[in-house]
Amino acid sequence: MSDLRYIIVMGVSGCGKSTVAALLAGRLGWEFTEGDALHPASNVEKMARGMPLDDFDRAPWLQQIARTIHTWRATGKPGVIACSSLRRRYREIIADGAEDVRFVYLRGEFSLIEQRLAARQGHYMPASLLESQFATLEEPAGDEPAITMPAGAPVSELVNEVLIALSMIGY
Repeated sequence: MSDLRYIIVMGVSGCGKSTVAALLAGRLGWEFTEGDALHPASNVEKMARGMPLDDFDRAPWLQQIARTIHTWRATGKPGVIACSSLRRRYREIIADGAEDVRFVYLRGEFSLIEQRLAARQGHYMPASLLESQFATLEEPAGDEPAITMPAGAPVSELVNEVLIALSMIGY
């Protein structure tokens, strides 16, 4: 996949997308952005209060993620973003029809993700929002530019498998 320049590591909160995306970017020598850092303050405050985001809340965030990719593209930099990308239309906004974007979906069972969130500290998103994340989630369909990986796999193995699946094993 020589046209691949941008990878979005996606999934529900607690699936490991930030860890995997950062390691993947490091292995590739690409830019990395934590999608959570691109949320408007109002979204962070809402989630911190235990209130799920709706499509209206997510719209400026998704546009900012798409702008990040556009900026990288304009400057010739490849990159990796950790971003939930829970619905197909969110992924369409992010990719904006470009052929150089791929999604890596970290699929995990509710019980695994719930355990991870219970152990996580210092993140604004409470575990109480996990159900709303799973309710919103639309797993990537076969016609989307996405691969699915198990969220429960050891991170270094998972990154190797992603590189193999994306035909980037030389990195």
